[in-house]
Amino acid sequence: MITTILSSTLLLTILLAIGLFFFIRASVKDRTQVMKLMSTESTDSLLAQLQQYFRQRSYKVVALDATQNQVTFAGFVRPSWFLAIFLTFLAAIGILCLVLVLSFLFPQIGLLFLGLELLSPVAGIFYWQKAGRQEQVSLKLESAAAENTQETENLITVTGHRDELSVLQATLGWQQVP
Repeated sequence: MITTILSSTLLLTILLAIGLFFFIRASVKDRTQVMKLMSTESTDSLLAQLQQYFRQRSYKVVALDATQNQVTFAGFVRPSWFLAIFLTFLAAIGILCLVLVLSFLFPQIGLLFLGLELLSPVAGIFYWQKAGRQEQVSLKLESAAAENTQETENLITVTGHRDELSVLQATLGWQQVP
């Protein structure tokens, strides 16, 4: 009876460890997406705002295509200390749970399993090495006449990291086009 309970607990713990592994791996996944924003401001004003915004966020212009009204910015995205520590903490707890179950299943070598706890900093190191990378944000400006008015609306197609895009939209207050 006890062995059955411990075996099922071990199975559940291994499944949780697999989930933790994929969670840690997903923390460095590329999350590039495309967002279309609409603004009624002039093209020159938009370009000035975008250039100032990305300069404040430590991005630099790496490519400029005037014929297609396209600008590409690049900047280094630093990894988060909080997330590195949090992932290490989660890995430590996950490994500790696995060690606890293994020590109940194999009591004769139970304390040796505590050595697995030394693997927990690997999660933070993995995140730190992979999360710090060059990110690019590409902007394309298109002008269109607004419906029922004489204003021209500018459609800005932005390709970049989803967090960067949401901050851009919130900061500049432009409407997202569905």
